[in-house]
Amino acid sequence: MRLLPEIIDAASAIQDIRRNIHAHPELRFEENRTSDLVAEALSSWGITVHRGLGKTGVVGRLDGALGSGKMIGLRADMDALPLQEHNVFEHTSKNPGKMHACGHDGHTAMLLGAAQYLSNHREFKGTIIFIFQPAEEGGAGAQAMMKDGLFEQFPCDAVFGLHNWPGLAEGHFGVTAGPMMASSNTFEITVRGKGGHAALPHNSADPLLAGAQVVQSLQSIITRNKRPVDAAVLSVTQFHAGETSNVIPDSAFIGGTVRTFTLEVLDLIEQRLREISHHVASAFDCQADVVFTRSYPPLINHAIEVNFASEVMGELVGIQNVNTAIDPTMGAEDFAFMLLEKPGCYVFLGNGDGDHRSVGHGMGPCHLHNPSYDFNDALIPVGVSYWVKLAQRYLEKH
Repeated sequence: MRLLPEIIDAASAIQDIRRNIHAHPELRFEENRTSDLVAEALSSWGITVHRGLGKTGVVGRLDGALGSGKMIGLRADMDALPLQEHNVFEHTSKNPGKMHACGHDGHTAMLLGAAQYLSNHREFKGTIIFIFQPAEEGGAGAQAMMKDGLFEQFPCDAVFGLHNWPGLAEGHFGVTAGPMMASSNTFEITVRGKGGHAALPHNSADPLLAGAQVVQSLQSIITRNKRPVDAAVLSVTQFHAGETSNVIPDSAFIGGTVRTFTLEVLDLIEQRLREISHHVASAFDCQADVVFTRSYPPLINHAIEVNFASEVMGELVGIQNVNTAIDPTMGAEDFAFMLLEKPGCYVFLGNGDGDHRSVGHGMGPCHLHNPSYDFNDALIPVGVSYWVKLAQRYLEKH
């Protein structure tokens, strides 16, 4: 690896910041302590700080010493998950029911490390925008910052994001042009019928029976309506009906998620889900009320920025350690909103398989959104060096 010596020397201090954040996790739009920590650090390094975008978001602006030029945005997420941590090492969560189980503590710390280095090395032309975003975990914090004027105040020419990725070898990178992460959407179907005595079902319109048929029929959307080459997931994850054994209920509730890589496939699935729910329920003398919520759009990387970022990654860790055709994932990420507005690239940085975890970690795997997860601190100098080289090369190139 061709890491920057100054960054290697600073890795221990950045690790301390990361573990500090890990020990004090905050949920979406509640990142007050974390935002204060970020803002104070940026200010101490002479970086102009702007607060309040997306409620708890923090933006740092660093202008180069060589004059005006292009503007690049680097983004990290700050929020934790509503999860009880199973780890018991020294930096485990001190906030019950809250945990950094997705590595946003590491993302924030690495971008802070890059901000510190770049503030000490301003020999560039242009502007670097450090975007510390709240509420990635279901709160659409990226969209909230944009609605509050993120790109009006800071008209970035391109934006870049990064996420640690368990299962990918430690310090390796993965990226692909085009769709890389899926859209995230939820549906709620309430089937309404007519309840009655379970021994006299002919006097009722059974919403549970109708709902069961709806659940089965929804899978035909995936197998018979969309093209086989179009990836999509439709998962029913909830079915609630009835309270006792001898009463047919008045209603049944069905809930679940839909994931797609394109909006066209999403449009098709939503349309068919509504049609099937209404018509199947009607066939059983019931009716269906459908609520379909589109949360995050698909994350679609831009080819030019992917090629550029891949060159930087290859110079940093060796091209043999960069997978430029990594398989897309059905997970979702609200950096997708930024990529709808600006060209850019989102990459995965390998977190390894969990062997890095300190004594006292939980018995589970080191997967994302897992109570035994912990960010791999060995990635800090890699991630910081990537951000630094990416910003410097982008501004040099343009």
